[in-house]
Amino acid sequence: MSDYKGIKGFQVQTRTSDPVPYAQALADNPYAGTWAAGGALNTGRESFASSGTLTSGQAAAGYASPGVTNAVENYNGTSWTEVAEVNTTRRQAKGAGTANTATIIFGGTTTGGVAPSATTETWNGSAWTEVNDLNTGRSSGVSSQYGSTTAALLATGRGSPGSPPSDSTGFTNFVESWNGSSWTEVTETGTSRRLALGSGTSTSMLVASGQISPNNTANVESWNGSAWTEIAEVNTSRNSGGSAGVSNSSNLIFGGYSGGAVAVTEDWNGSAWTEVNDLSTSEYDHDGAGTSSAAWSAGGNGYESRTEEWSFSGLDPSTTPAADYADAITGDFYYNSTTGQFKNVGAGVGAWASGGSTNDQYAYQGSCGTQTAGFSISGLIPPGYDAYTEQYDGTSWTETANVNGARHEASAFGSTTAAIFAAGYGPNSLTPTERTDKTESFDGSSWTEVAETNEIKNIMGSGGTATAGIIYGGAVHPNPAPTATANVEYWNGSGWSEQTNMNQARSYLAGFGTQTSITAAGGNIGTAGTTPTNVVETWDGTSWTEVTEINNQRTQYSSGGTTGTSGLIFAGYQPPNPGVKTTTEEWDGSSWTEVGDLATARRTAGRGPVGSSTSSMIFGGQNSVYTATEEWTVPDFQIKSVTTS
Repeated sequence: MSDYKGIKGFQVQTRTSDPVPYAQALADNPYAGTWAAGGALNTGRESFASSGTLTSGQAAAGYASPGVTNAVENYNGTSWTEVAEVNTTRRQAKGAGTANTATIIFGGTTTGGVAPSATTETWNGSAWTEVNDLNTGRSSGVSSQYGSTTAALLATGRGSPGSPPSDSTGFTNFVESWNGSSWTEVTETGTSRRLALGSGTSTSMLVASGQISPNNTANVESWNGSAWTEIAEVNTSRNSGGSAGVSNSSNLIFGGYSGGAVAVTEDWNGSAWTEVNDLSTSEYDHDGAGTSSAAWSAGGNGYESRTEEWSFSGLDPSTTPAADYADAITGDFYYNSTTGQFKNVGAGVGAWASGGSTNDQYAYQGSCGTQTAGFSISGLIPPGYDAYTEQYDGTSWTETANVNGARHEASAFGSTTAAIFAAGYGPNSLTPTERTDKTESFDGSSWTEVAETNEIKNIMGSGGTATAGIIYGGAVHPNPAPTATANVEYWNGSGWSEQTNMNQARSYLAGFGTQTSITAAGGNIGTAGTTPTNVVETWDGTSWTEVTEINNQRTQYSSGGTTGTSGLIFAGYQPPNPGVKTTTEEWDGSSWTEVGDLATARRTAGRGPVGSSTSSMIFGGQNSVYTATEEWTVPDFQIKSVTTS
């Protein structure tokens, strides 16, 4: 007997528009920070002490018409309100605190001149109280604005000229730490300066740019609670600007003086400074506070009362799930009343598209990272080797720090802020055949030689992170011919340890995954390592298991994938000549499927997995050496019109 649904059918959804794939939604509504007008200060001022957040900020003392002021105002994210004055009138003081109900102000100068003050005052939400002074009075320093009334830091600044610890100009590298009751001298910065920018806490902050007589410096120093380390320089050197930030890995600097007032805003993400949207108005002698994603800037030269607010809008790719935004389920059938068509929501189909070109032509280079933060490391630039490292941001390539030992056929794993580059072939190697066991570690700014691999080899597979990595297979080179190896090694962040060998020794293989979940496919077998194979093995952290073979046996190919159960292999070499491939195969944990081809056939590109099965890329490689990048993207879904004829 037929049921009601069988007789009457089911209701078809009606929509006025098609669902938008998440990748397109991001492009249409990008996540970005911008400055917008906020409430004006009641007393226009410059060179004041700042602290707090976007919705709980404070501007204390400073320079106002007709002179130095003790006025204090609190911000609630909309307007400024006058509160009790500080006890000591001053300018160029510094402050700390994460809310305008509990702050601290210290240092500065009590006159229009340079005579430094050591006075410290704390605010409890209703009154200011004088507490123990700084050991050395000074003005125009840098403070841990995101600190507190019990933990703050004051670094650099200007003291009395010629009076230690200041130099003949009064500039100093002196640093003091506040513990809630007294100030203690701690490690000095490497560079004496004043009017620098930066923020953070008493154990994690930056001192950026500033004035070193008579010029500005682009130098940046990072504090970890015990020592200062020079890191990447700002793009625009300046002094007397504003700052916001919660640590030495998250900071925002804005405005300042660089031959004139500037509006430039730069964001620090822990590894690089990026110019983002400018202030609406160029400004200096202003300041601000907050975080790198929610901050305020107020005041400025000429006793400005202007306030600007920094905030983000758009779709945040780190918090907005693709499926939730798309509002589409694979298999949905609906009627689009605008176009008058029946439509179906199908699974996304991946495709390759052109990306930015590398600055140099590479082959056999190390590679790791993602499609929007990828690394090309060293490699072969005929007729020699190159030590260059290039970083991709999803659009263009930028040269960064060189490796110490130029080589090719090495393997890499990790990210653009923490990577490992291991073994390979190059002129800085250890054997007559020029293979090496050298390993280098990248910390976000420079490469350092660390522990060697146990076996001297090249053309291995790799995966994992800078503290939990794996290399497998490859070629060792006893005379008279290279020999494939089944060797497997783990990297734990400081050294290498040998693990269970693969079942099939091979070189020129690749794969994808983590230290405990790898899929290793293809490669060369044989004494000379010249015979391609289609063998695939998976690693579960304990043992290797042979699984379904790839469809096209090949070697010298590239890969993408973050887990051993989902990834891609693409390009490569399959004799006879020319044998260079555009083929892409996808692994779903149980079988291989051929998907979209590359636009350009190539081999011997990056030696390390980049991205994932839905977002990967390839760059460099042979038959000739290429600069072109191709990007693999799988949309959240695709929409097909349904014909009824």
